[in-house]
Amino acid sequence: MARSNESVAFDTPARERSADTFAMWVFICSEAMLFGAILLVFLIARISYGPAFAAASQHLSLPLGTLNTAVLITSSFAMALAHLQASSGRWRAAAWSLAATALLGVAFLGIKAAEYTMEFREGVAPVLGAPFTYDGPDPAHAEFFFSLYFAMTSLHALHLVGGLVVIAGMLVLWSRATEANRLRRVRAIGLYWHFVDIVWVFLFPVLYLINR
Repeated sequence: MARSNESVAFDTPARERSADTFAMWVFICSEAMLFGAILLVFLIARISYGPAFAAASQHLSLPLGTLNTAVLITSSFAMALAHLQASSGRWRAAAWSLAATALLGVAFLGIKAAEYTMEFREGVAPVLGAPFTYDGPDPAHAEFFFSLYFAMTSLHALHLVGGLVVIAGMLVLWSRATEANRLRRVRAIGLYWHFVDIVWVFLFPVLYLINR
């Protein structure tokens, strides 16, 4: 009988799945600490420079931020659907759901790129040597707000790109993988994708809704 687990380090597929899940949770916890540290810096600065941060937040596009939130929540639904279909052995449907998840992730990045472009044109993007021409109150602390905004959202986008790369690799190798390994991979990427979505659920109100 052909082996259904990939690594010779595990004698059964169940132990391999358990190890995968544990490793993913360790990774997610380490990334949660990273985002948590940045959020803590932001919240302390928000308390210290509340009026400046509130005024600067008004320059963010609430419609685009809201649209991206809806896109990412929908992608989480598609990922959950992929896991449900994979667990039921509906592999073709699971692959289509993974593809839908990836397309929604690409849509999120496209909307975010459009938002970044607007902010660069407005002169409120103090990154990559771009001039900062903010005309609101307390420009120094407003610049700090936008620096944190770009740091947090670009880090989130980088994690999203990582998830897209993994999903693309899974789909390329889909037909060559055993059913057990497909399910194992869907479970692992599902945990990661939901984590990335949850991070955005925290970032959206903190950045866009602090004075709305």
